[in-house]
Amino acid sequence: MLIRYKKTFEKIAMGLLSFMPTEKDLKKLQQTIKEYETEEDWQLFLWKEEDIIGLIGVLYQNGANALVIQHISVNPSHRFQGIGKKMVKALREMYTDKEIISNENTAAFIEKCDVC
Repeated sequence: MLIRYKKTFEKIAMGLLSFMPTEKDLKKLQQTIKEYETEEDWQLFLWKEEDIIGLIGVLYQNGANALVIQHISVNPSHRFQGIGKKMVKALREMYTDKEIISNENTAAFIEKCDVC
């Protein structure tokens, strides 16, 4: 189930975000979390089954009526089980009126995702 990020999930979110190649540096990681917390157009969602095991972050592009997937990450022990695809599918169901697109960091995964 996709749930919205809250400050109480900060450590979990930072841990999941740190698996993204662009978020290895602690200062960059803290800056990214701060953007999700303060920027209205940045939205972060967590994937919860029994525990929180995935994360997907999007940037609203109001002019293009689109959501750009900025970050997508799954806990390594839960990878290759379709969690990433489930997150994208849930996002698509939440925002049926918006086009979902990738950025350069998420394009390789999104291209393989059959629900986009």
